[in-house]
Amino acid sequence: MDLQDKVAIVTGGAHRVGKAIALALAREGAHVVVHYGSSEAAARGTTAEIKSLGVRAVPIQADLHNPAQIDALFQAVDEEFGRLDVLVNSAASFVKQPFDEIGLDDWKDVLQVNLRAPFLCTQHAARLMRRTERPPDEPALIVNITDLSGLYPWRGYAQHGVSKAGLIHLTYVSAYELAPAIRVNAIAPGAVLPPPSMDPRGEAWRSLGERVPLRRTGHPDYVGQTVVFLARNDYITGALIPVDGGEHLVGALK
Repeated sequence: MDLQDKVAIVTGGAHRVGKAIALALAREGAHVVVHYGSSEAAARGTTAEIKSLGVRAVPIQADLHNPAQIDALFQAVDEEFGRLDVLVNSAASFVKQPFDEIGLDDWKDVLQVNLRAPFLCTQHAARLMRRTERPPDEPALIVNITDLSGLYPWRGYAQHGVSKAGLIHLTYVSAYELAPAIRVNAIAPGAVLPPPSMDPRGEAWRSLGERVPLRRTGHPDYVGQTVVFLARNDYITGALIPVDGGEHLVGALK
């Protein structure tokens, strides 16, 4: 897919990895919908950066816990652009909690955002994507951003890991269901960005990088580059691509 003048939605696109993805798509000429939950200032800042690249960008708020707001998000995209070519399900919660302290509401809260929302977004995206006539060899694209907790367990991240494992399987299911008009793939980033509580110049972050095969941490731009690669290569669907310096080869580092 040539991304010039295509329309993309990046959920959680206001900051961190989502922002890197949004900017990577914009650099290739795509118009970008920057979805955000509560980070309005960051979303407006990212939107301004995207516009400076010469493409259109709009920030749209939606609480992904709420199916009605997800409906409204895609309705707004339809009204603004009248088409959709790329969806990146990047928004996620990242909750650490002792296993025996997880309550029902805790469990539901994580799965609503990390698994149910990508499913609903995929449904809405597919309906909108199918309305645009495309050459058979240029299908639309959905990319799910998962992580390595969906491949092996991280202690203290039970509901998060289950949600990400589900997102990986949702990728496979939807790739099969939506072909050939729509391709669906997943990316599993590793240590590309420290959590907000960790100093990116500190010993803990450096040590984490030394434990992966490539012996260094990465950068969110590597994830954005992989999304662009998946957009360009129209013969990949149902794939899970680790962007992790080889961390998936050695198991959990957390």
